[in-house]
Amino acid sequence: MKEIKQQLLTGERALFFARDMKITDCTFADGESPLKESENIILSGSLFKWKYPLWYSKDIKLTGCTLFETARAGIWYTHNISLKDCAIAAPKTFRKASGISLENVTMPHASETLWWCDGVTMKNATACGDYFAMLSQNVEIDGLELVGNYGFDGVKNMTIKNSRLLTKDAFWNCENVTVYDSFISGEYLGWNSKNLTLINCTIESLQGLCYIDNLVLKNCKLLNTTLAFEYSTVEADIDGRIDSVLNPSGGTITADTIDKLIIEKDKVDAGKTVIVCRKKN
Repeated sequence: MKEIKQQLLTGERALFFARDMKITDCTFADGESPLKESENIILSGSLFKWKYPLWYSKDIKLTGCTLFETARAGIWYTHNISLKDCAIAAPKTFRKASGISLENVTMPHASETLWWCDGVTMKNATACGDYFAMLSQNVEIDGLELVGNYGFDGVKNMTIKNSRLLTKDAFWNCENVTVYDSFISGEYLGWNSKNLTLINCTIESLQGLCYIDNLVLKNCKLLNTTLAFEYSTVEADIDGRIDSVLNPSGGTITADTIDKLIIEKDKVDAGKTVIVCRKKN
């Protein structure tokens, strides 16, 4: 395996079509697409300072690397790539890529990141930006701090654990999503989704969890969550009280108390939903 150390690499396609190469403590400065069409590349301690660094690449490993904000749209159409202990300051990273592993990665400008990707594992990551992970599938996340609206729009087959998500309109148009042991805050959570399950979660949402087919909540807390479950089929076991519930389509809702229950008989069949309050209001 050829090795390059502590080099300043400039110009368009600086290492185009590179194969079987170890790159250590190098700087990719001005020049687009420095590692386009590369394969079997190991990068450590290296810096990317310009656009499109890893397009159409395969079998790439990065450790302790930095993608600066100017390395926009950095990793597209790339397959089997891992990043560990890396900082990704650039937006629009990862597009139509697959086999992505992220561990101890920070993404402070993560708008439009992880779009249309397949097979993503993420552990101990932070991200800030809108439309994170839109339309991706087969995603496993453990320990994500996300700040940014419209997270996970249209995602399929995803599991999230031990995370904190501050994101308005999260989980819209999703299918087969399960979230464990996490905190989620944001208006209009989960609309138009199918098979959304939340287990041991704390949720804060205005008019959240509506228009969902097969919504399941197990041992969840709903803090300042109002007008919940509109037109959703729901099986919910809530630890504590619910501020208000509006026009669920069916199922069972169990809580200590429900401060305000709104069932409009001209809009839903009240007989399809069972309401269980453990305590009297």
